[in-house]
Amino acid sequence: MNQRMRVMLSEGPEGTPLTWEAESLNNGEKVKILSGNGYEHFEFAHRYVEVDGEVLPVYRWCYRTYIAE
Repeated sequence: MNQRMRVMLSEGPEGTPLTWEAESLNNGEKVKILSGNGYEHFEFAHRYVEVDGEVLPVYRWCYRTYIAE
């Protein structure tokens, strides 16, 4: 069973949430979130921040892909 974890999203386009619940992540794995007609991709920034008493890994925006029709 996949476990969900909360991550901090950084430097994403306007409207990107600050935190996101992602499936459990392996080292080096990217976070991909649906946004409009595409996906925003985030990679691990090799740092952590504390949010509401919880230490979260920071994922920095790296690129956008579009959904093929």
